[in-house]
Amino acid sequence: QHYYITNNLRCEVNGRKMSNLVDDLGQEMLYLPGTAALVQDIDKRMMVVLRDGRTLIGFLRSLDQFANLLLTQTIERIHVRDKYGDIDRGVFLIRGENVVLCGEVDFQNSQFKNLIQVSQEEILTIQAEELKEKEEKQKILKKAFQERGVPYYSIDSMADDAF
Repeated sequence: QHYYITNNLRCEVNGRKMSNLVDDLGQEMLYLPGTAALVQDIDKRMMVVLRDGRTLIGFLRSLDQFANLLLTQTIERIHVRDKYGDIDRGVFLIRGENVVLCGEVDFQNSQFKNLIQVSQEEILTIQAEELKEKEEKQKILKKAFQERGVPYYSIDSMADDAF
């Protein structure tokens, strides 16, 4: 089957004309595959989750065919348990292969009722404490596995070589 968009913005499937997608308001929407779909989101506030787990929020200003993204007025949002903090990052260029998730953010309709915003210093301290606790648990688990003669590989140690 062959799918393509014709000049009159109608979709054809094996030569048969089909309507474009229609949104909730009855307006026709143009379907763009892959990275091209992000063109509609230029100048909108976007949240991008990176492969290393970081969350960035900023205005999408530019992109290319490789999904390399340019964000301005960017903040890095760190979540730890029921707290979050923001770190200003300014202009941020993201290589496309590092993007896990990308979507528009609507702060007016979002609900952060369960989360408490804390200062940058406080969230970094809390994050460091949690990382230390996690590493201690990993050491105990690794020791227990070694005592039983079973090799132990943490998920974090494999993540660097996964991609």
